[in-house]
Amino acid sequence: MRGAVSRVVLGLHRSRHERRLLTGALDLGVTALDTSTNYLDFRSHQMLARTAGDLLPKFTLSTKVGYFPGPGAAEHSLDPVRLHAALEQTAKDLGREPDLVFLHNPEQSLPEAAPRYHDLLAQACATLDSAAAKGLCAAWGVASWDPTPLLTLIDTTTPRPAALMVRAGLLVGAITLDATDALTKAWCPGGVVWGMSPFGGSTSAPVWARIDPRVFLQDGSLLSRVQAAFRAAYCLPGVDSVAVGTDEPAHLGQLVDALVGEVDERTVREYRSLLRDRSRGQPA
Repeated sequence: MRGAVSRVVLGLHRSRHERRLLTGALDLGVTALDTSTNYLDFRSHQMLARTAGDLLPKFTLSTKVGYFPGPGAAEHSLDPVRLHAALEQTAKDLGREPDLVFLHNPEQSLPEAAPRYHDLLAQACATLDSAAAKGLCAAWGVASWDPTPLLTLIDTTTPRPAALMVRAGLLVGAITLDATDALTKAWCPGGVVWGMSPFGGSTSAPVWARIDPRVFLQDGSLLSRVQAAFRAAYCLPGVDSVAVGTDEPAHLGQLVDALVGEVDERTVREYRSLLRDRSRGQPA
């Protein structure tokens, strides 16, 4: 069961960063924790160190860099100097080096396919690659909400990430799913792929009352709709782990239990084919 539970990553995107959540996760065997420099109004790292510093060594810890405090709102940057400074600050604030650092949504600073944007992405990746070599993190990856633009900006000279984090689940469209598959094959072959936002932001959204994700499982009667949606996310696209946010250990436990479900791969293939047919002729 331990290997199965490691496929669940506790994400802190909307979390209150309460100690009871982290102890609850550990009780469930969930030992992967994901945050970002900009979570909790850019205070996530400090809050974790303050409220649960003694627990952090028990987790495999990942975080993200790319967003910075700006006048009135957060701003995105791939500037190597700012990224390197953020990596140094991350280790200081956490009180330890993270196991994995993702370059956060690089497409936010890459508006078009142009040589200078190719170079900008390559330089940002080289900064994280160098940071890992220097021990500021154990490894680096790329987290992308929309991987489509990245496909035209990488080549064999672009540093390769050890991991990708992408959207996963039934609310992800055909274009994004296909772009993720292509990006994984071209840029991160043999690497680790994580899914995120398996419920599109909320399990209480109206869509989950209108559809029954249990049709994607071989025996859907074993799980609830929410559990089935979470389990199906591992195949839409194919990912090794899924990062999910919650403030309730009981909810996290339900998602851990969902891993016993077996996905009907034929149904998933048919679903993706239907998505592609529907997306033809529609704007990206």
